[in-house]
Amino acid sequence: MRRAATALTVLALAGGVASANSAKAAKPAKGEAAVSQATAASAPGQSTQPGTSRGAPPKAHGCQGVIYLTFDTGSQSQAELIANVLNKHHIRATFFLANEKTTRGDYALDPAWADYWKARVAEGHAFGSHTFDHVYLAKDAGQQIRVRPQFGAQAGKRMDWTPAQFCEELQRVDQRFVELTGKHLDPIWRAPGGRVSEQTLAAGQSCGYAHVGWPASGYSGDELPSSSWPNATLLKKSLRELKDGDIFIAHMGIWSRQDPWAPANLEPLIQGLEQKDFCFATLREHPDYSHSFKRK
Repeated sequence: MRRAATALTVLALAGGVASANSAKAAKPAKGEAAVSQATAASAPGQSTQPGTSRGAPPKAHGCQGVIYLTFDTGSQSQAELIANVLNKHHIRATFFLANEKTTRGDYALDPAWADYWKARVAEGHAFGSHTFDHVYLAKDAGQQIRVRPQFGAQAGKRMDWTPAQFCEELQRVDQRFVELTGKHLDPIWRAPGGRVSEQTLAAGQSCGYAHVGWPASGYSGDELPSSSWPNATLLKKSLRELKDGDIFIAHMGIWSRQDPWAPANLEPLIQGLEQKDFCFATLREHPDYSHSFKRK
């Protein structure tokens, strides 16, 4: 892990939204794993992985805590900006990849994106599966898993998959990543929307992938409408609530948000955390996942 050298002035931490931990948890669907709330009830994109932790590795000299920045693919409108900010601050992050439609009119795992992903590999970032077609869990259906892909040939359809089929969906990302970069993914995955069940977690584990959720404090809010959740409010919330060992989630572009999160908030967030003497690391160094990397 590396801590950027400079620490600049950012927004004060006064005010902001109430802690998502105070929100009442929604009852999980039948067959779905117990929920670990990641956002307020009004905020989409919550992680439903049970037992989301704030584990942290031994701190490097001068670090008061460790934050794990993670980015899910999306519209990719902010892909270059995110890469540039991370490079500027010498930070390695973790990316979760799906073949999502981009603002360029192509898809995030098309050959046209090979150079982008190769460059991120060379910089030392970590990479996980986000399911190839950005597949949402509906619920466990007996011995099968009911899903709805957002992209691909079956986009929008509800289908019942076996655990083996779900595992194949995770592996499709790895296969494409090898084609694009010559490197395999790391043995981690993240469900679209953070929605998991006992069967999806088991399916991932059966093919060597550990699921990565996030705590309430680690939700960027970049999927929320900017009219009611402006960037300044989201930044104050993150700077106030992030704690040692938190996994932070943002996206590489959100189609529906009018005022994009990353241009306004990513660098001020990093600067504010640096002022608090936080360091940054990939999930390869997270104590809950490091054993998975060693087995790979």
